[in-house]
Amino acid sequence: MPLVGPKEMFANAYAGHYAIGAFNVNNMEIIQGIMEAAAQEKSPVILQVSAGARKYAGQGYIMKLVEAALGCYPDVPVCVHLDHGPSFEMCRDCIDGGFTSVMIDGSHLPYEENVALTKQVVDYAHPKNVWVEAELGKLAGVEEHVQSKEHVYTDPDQAVDFVKRTGCDSLAIAIGTSHGAYKFKGDAQLDFPRLETISNKLPNYPLVLHGASSVPQEFVELCNKYGGQVGGAKGVPEDMLRKAASMGVCKINVDTDIRLALTASIRQYFTEHPEQFDPRSYLKPAREAVKNMVARKIRDVMGSSGKA
Repeated sequence: MPLVGPKEMFANAYAGHYAIGAFNVNNMEIIQGIMEAAAQEKSPVILQVSAGARKYAGQGYIMKLVEAALGCYPDVPVCVHLDHGPSFEMCRDCIDGGFTSVMIDGSHLPYEENVALTKQVVDYAHPKNVWVEAELGKLAGVEEHVQSKEHVYTDPDQAVDFVKRTGCDSLAIAIGTSHGAYKFKGDAQLDFPRLETISNKLPNYPLVLHGASSVPQEFVELCNKYGGQVGGAKGVPEDMLRKAASMGVCKINVDTDIRLALTASIRQYFTEHPEQFDPRSYLKPAREAVKNMVARKIRDVMGSSGKA
């Protein structure tokens, strides 16, 4: 099966009250783990490539890995998406490089500038049949080049205006999630009334949640047990995310949880096998940890098992 765009994925997800998992990729083992999980769960999947991943691995290498994955798992619908594209130029290069979806992130800009930048990307992408995600509102937290000290929640009326004027295909909204592993100091809270209002004002329109890792505490503890110092990390409870998926959220981003599972596995292996120095010895269980984490997200958060 060739790469697909998210249009049909999201239409089915919206109608079925579930979400598609968008998992960030950085290397071969992560891509392999995600694809093994998607095949096992019979779920569509979005492979997300951040600006940092492009810089680290190279867009050409990533796309060849994706090509190999498509050959290994022909029954899994796969979309390749640029996560947090910082500029028109990067979005253009990804579109020209074979991505089927791009995100232009102008959320840090004044409103009118965000509108103008998003529309510029839409005007380039749509003739090439490429999906465009945009963002309105700011998520607190830090992840790669994306950072903000405070939340700016998405205004529902502004969201309607933004979608109408830009023609973007999906919208990442701010309702209380945040980037990175340190999302909440107290109890986790998401603004479900705001989500409901936005969803009602944009019927049948796919919404997106960024910063939606759950930071499972057993993996924080495992990481710390073997020398890590991931103190006070707290994510979005999985039941809250599952609820959001039933309210118009069709795409949920997961990055931190994959990093945590992979790193905890490697730390444990190094401690238990200090004599080993063959990368294959510790990357094989790390790949399995990624697979298990992604399968868990597909089942318990997205609800997309059996939807391929």
